[in-house]
Amino acid sequence: MDAKPPYSVIGTPFSTFTRTITLGLQHKGLRYTQISTPPQTETAFSGHPFGYLPTLVIHREHEGMGKPDIKLRESQAIVRFIDRLAPDPSLHLHMWKDVVEVEEKMWEFVSFAASFGFPMIEATVVKPRVKALDEGTLTEDEIRAQIKDGLEEMKKYLKVAESLMAPNGYVFGETLTWADFFLYPLMADLRMVPEWEVVSDRLKKWTKKMDQLPAVQATKAGTLSVGARP
Repeated sequence: MDAKPPYSVIGTPFSTFTRTITLGLQHKGLRYTQISTPPQTETAFSGHPFGYLPTLVIHREHEGMGKPDIKLRESQAIVRFIDRLAPDPSLHLHMWKDVVEVEEKMWEFVSFAASFGFPMIEATVVKPRVKALDEGTLTEDEIRAQIKDGLEEMKKYLKVAESLMAPNGYVFGETLTWADFFLYPLMADLRMVPEWEVVSDRLKKWTKKMDQLPAVQATKAGTLSVGARP
């Protein structure tokens, strides 16, 4: 085994998209080094042309001939690479065993989480709430007034997400998929603020089930779920 892991992940553990990627790498047993950095830093820009997170750096020293590293950006591109590299254990739906109309329903859920869940949970509720709590200059009533509109948007997203989930188990029942790994970092953050009170029993039970996964335990450090900051 090579001393140096063949992959590096550029991104702080505090980043929900970065955690989605490390959850997948952990679950599939792929070795990596994490280069912790917030977005919009020199290190972030070294991987991503717009300074966003994460970037997966694919090291190619083992191929010889001085081949340069490959930088893969954008979470949904990275997860496709991970799947091609390590198809097992699978994080996909299978129509022959899962109660689902088409297997692509998983990617629909993933896209909803990335495009709507992130802004509706993180940008309009969690981040403003955490910022206000850290600064300590606003009263609880003032904070709630500040995020009131965002909270209503978040409720809409959570209602849609739950409507697409199986009644029990993971997002799609017995099968753990990328849908779970895209949603979990958002819900783990939300659990750390008072607005968790609006979350349904189904989503709370799902979050507790996810908590038990070894990949979740291995990626907790540095996240809001343990009280960390960027």
